[in-house]
Amino acid sequence: MTETFGPLSPALILILAGLILPLVKGPLRNALFLLAPVAALALVWALPLGPGLAVDWLGLNLVLIAPDNMARIFGTAFGIAAIAGALFGVTQPSATEKAAALLYAGAAQGIAFAGDLVTLFVFWEILAIGSTLVIWSNGHARAGLRYALIHVLGGVLLFAGISAEISGSGNVALHAMRADTIGRWLMLAGILVNAGALPLSAWVADAYPKASWSGAVFLSAFTTKAAVLVLIRLFPGEPALTWIGLAMAIYGLTYALLENDIRKLLSYSIVGQVGFMVVAVGIGSPLALAAAALHALAHILYKSLLMMAAGSILRATGETRLTALGGLARSMPFTAVAMLIGGFSLAALPLTAGFVSKSAILAALAEGQAGFYWFALTAVSAGSFLYIGLRLPWFALFGPGSAKVMAGSAPSMLAAMGLLCVLLVVPGCFPGLLERLVPEIAGVPILTADHILFQLQMLVAASCIFALLLPLLRPSAGSTLDFDWLWRELPRLAAPHWRRAWALFGKPVVGIWAETRGRWASFSQRSILLLGAAGNWRTGKIAIWATALLAIYVLIAAL
Repeated sequence: MTETFGPLSPALILILAGLILPLVKGPLRNALFLLAPVAALALVWALPLGPGLAVDWLGLNLVLIAPDNMARIFGTAFGIAAIAGALFGVTQPSATEKAAALLYAGAAQGIAFAGDLVTLFVFWEILAIGSTLVIWSNGHARAGLRYALIHVLGGVLLFAGISAEISGSGNVALHAMRADTIGRWLMLAGILVNAGALPLSAWVADAYPKASWSGAVFLSAFTTKAAVLVLIRLFPGEPALTWIGLAMAIYGLTYALLENDIRKLLSYSIVGQVGFMVVAVGIGSPLALAAAALHALAHILYKSLLMMAAGSILRATGETRLTALGGLARSMPFTAVAMLIGGFSLAALPLTAGFVSKSAILAALAEGQAGFYWFALTAVSAGSFLYIGLRLPWFALFGPGSAKVMAGSAPSMLAAMGLLCVLLVVPGCFPGLLERLVPEIAGVPILTADHILFQLQMLVAASCIFALLLPLLRPSAGSTLDFDWLWRELPRLAAPHWRRAWALFGKPVVGIWAETRGRWASFSQRSILLLGAAGNWRTGKIAIWATALLAIYVLIAAL
């Protein structure tokens, strides 16, 4: 029974458009692909903050739409990403990818506005389906299957946790909690799988580069940031998240410095930057949570722009390996500028949106007296300038080499990159624009002389390190081992040795197992006979055994 009927959900517009899109052709298909995200973003701001759509279903109070300021921040970020991604990929001929991208973006909006655990889980699964189809639409079935299996694992963990939570409390509302029960730990684990947390972080760099030149833009925007939003909703201030986030930040920095492929480099960078947000969620103060949301917004903007630049290079040259590129700034100047602006924003160069969001995170760490994390993330932030502001542009755009440009970027691609460049620079120059969206950061010093000077000093130091370590940072054609080697390659390498190991250890193990089974069967038979004759036991024996069992019970309870 419907209790309250609120306005239309932005998710519904995008999901319906995704389902209809394959049925139309030509200009009408492109118009639907472009206009649906615009309508969804308009609806994000048209929704009044407060109670939305509530439904009573099977005794559960489901809140399908729960507009609040956090939902508006992420809904705005997801809406801009969908608009820019659609504009960038409007010339993409694959109707499957376009439909999947709208479905994917709609699920992200559904998660942003979900007000209960059941609704959240439904959109969580639609998110996994849409993103998998984006990868499959480019013909990479095995990568899509690996991606789907990882997200099935995350979905199963989340479902088990939600089921335990509902069974234990009977409450389906989204509310802050601590990971103090098995069910809540399962929920947290399922969310962290989608966030790209260790040790399963490798799925990001494995799957995203397998998408098309346009599909990777959508993939970079939604899954991991939707997971950050759910962490903000459910586990603010969870102590484990600070260490998990820091490990993600260091992991992303390390592998991005080693990677040769541009899109894999950017995928590793996604994990690292999401680590910043996870640390802020672990701090849990109002400023930290607002800073995490603001950094998610800035990250979606600059990472979408960087993926667009990488997609333009892939479409124009057929290459994304740094060892096969070089000198592209002369033949692709607009793409070069877009890559620089996106990279500088990621590295928190002053007068960019990334500088504002990272300043807010560091201010939240200082406010929370988390000095260790402040120093660690400051170092990681400076280190990110090595790979995104220096290494990537040098070897792809300005360094030696002359990659052959076979096709120019379409005007719609240039327009999408130009839009994101403006959205990164203007808020960086006028942080007050972001303060209206995230009022909690109003007291954070951003464009102050000492803050700007400190950040510039860090970037200059990173530049000196780059100059000194240039031979070591030179990309190589090889590949780096990641954690996924443990379950993708190790079993295959170990298989030839299984027969030898079985010959050495198998027969003795089988013999021991057979002897153990025999002794257990004999023990069971004697126990049954004794239990059957329990009526003839002496009172003293019964008292001794009862005392022994009671002592064991007390010992277990004490432990």
